[in-house]
Amino acid sequence: MKSIFVSGFLQVFLVTAQTLFIARQNWLGVLLFGFAISFLWASNVRKIAISGIGSQIVYASGASFGAVTGLAFSSLMAKGL
Repeated sequence: MKSIFVSGFLQVFLVTAQTLFIARQNWLGVLLFGFAISFLWASNVRKIAISGIGSQIVYASGASFGAVTGLAFSSLMAKGL
């Protein structure tokens, strides 16, 4: 279950943080994070598609925490920290 949580967390964290790279037109950041997002997504689809409701809730919880953490990370980057 821990790995499913981490997968959801990383997926949404990367997407949230990538938004800042897109807004700043940071081509390298968009390229690297885009690759990482897609690579992780391919693995996540296989794991979650065959899982039960409990695993799906854990994945969604990880995704929620990833969104909040990605927002915090992006906010710090936007402030130049």
